[in-house]
Amino acid sequence: MRTEFIDPGAFRHEVAMEAASIVSDGGGGRSEIWSEVATFFALIEPVTARSRFGGDQTLETLSHRVTIRYRADVTSGLRLKHGRRILEILTVHDPDETARYLVCHTREIGR
Repeated sequence: MRTEFIDPGAFRHEVAMEAASIVSDGGGGRSEIWSEVATFFALIEPVTARSRFGGDQTLETLSHRVTIRYRADVTSGLRLKHGRRILEILTVHDPDETARYLVCHTREIGR
């Protein structure tokens, strides 16, 4: 079985992992609040950048592959924050099933 090796110096981007919680706004509605769960270093690599026109506006989509050291609490639905950039986690997998690294496929929000 092939094992992945990543230079430890490649984990140079400090990111904060955030989880959402739903709170009542007091008027019968709800709002989503994101709170920081953990902070760690990651390798962030751009994968795709797409631009399409729809509804009289340009819609841009950026995706990234984020590699981190293994953590059992990382799941899709969470997000990573790197500076002012927000990366929504779409999928998470262990590339060589050795519980050393996780690869998160993400989509950048608000760009």
